Amino acid sequence: MDRLSAPAPPLSDEEFSAAVAAVTSAFGDPTRREIYLYARDQEKGVTASEVAQRFELHPNVARHHLDKLAAGGYVDVALERSESGSAGRPSKRYRVSEKQMDLEFPARRDDLLVTLLGRALALLPPAEAEAMAEQVGEEYGRSLALHMSPGDGQRSRESAVHAVADAFTAHGFAAHAEARGATIAIIAEQCPFGVTAHEHPVICAVDRGMVRGMLAGLYGDSAPATTSSRAQGDDVCATVI
Repeated sequence: MDRLSAPAPPLSDEEFSAAVAAVTSAFGDPTRREIYLYARDQEKGVTASEVAQRFELHPNVARHHLDKLAAGGYVDVALERSESGSAGRPSKRYRVSEKQMDLEFPARRDDLLVTLLGRALALLPPAEAEAMAEQVGEEYGRSLALHMSPGDGQRSRESAVHAVADAFTAHGFAAHAEARGATIAIIAEQCPFGVTAHEHPVICAVDRGMVRGMLAGLYGDSAPATTSSRAQGDDVCATVI
């Protein structure tokens, strides 16, 4: 059989768990499933007001469901002004993305590229490698935040952290937000970097950078800190804000 047409290897237990967590986070709520299906049938996408009217929801509730789908990458968000050209705040229109709807997508990773990234970072002095990994993660996090909430004002810290956790789950981290006294932690129970993270723990700085980047776009500047890491033998990865 041609190598290019060979079936993908089965998901590992960790990948499967992360994939299920990602899909459950986005579609575990029956109303959210119905909203997704409704949006999928609308060629021009939907607004929160349209969804609120269609499902008899408060506009804030409708917006929450749509933002949850956006955090998972299942809908794309764009700003649009009213046809009348009024100077009011533009509304957000949500369109179903082309993201594959299967269990493999959220947790699949290109093992070769991840391995090469780990080896490339290993060639640098540790401090420089960590700074570079965090910078890469931060830039990606900022782009995610822009996709999730274009043109929005600042969210509360709690709302922003929960949105970051949703986005992490969609990327295979099986994450959730957890209050810890005066701080909030993002707890990731899975790691999409797999064995590479254990061989090159510096790659975990990418996670911290993603948190910093997304929070910069959704909330404001922050100084997230890694307090535990699966790559270092801990049960979970925890990033405290």
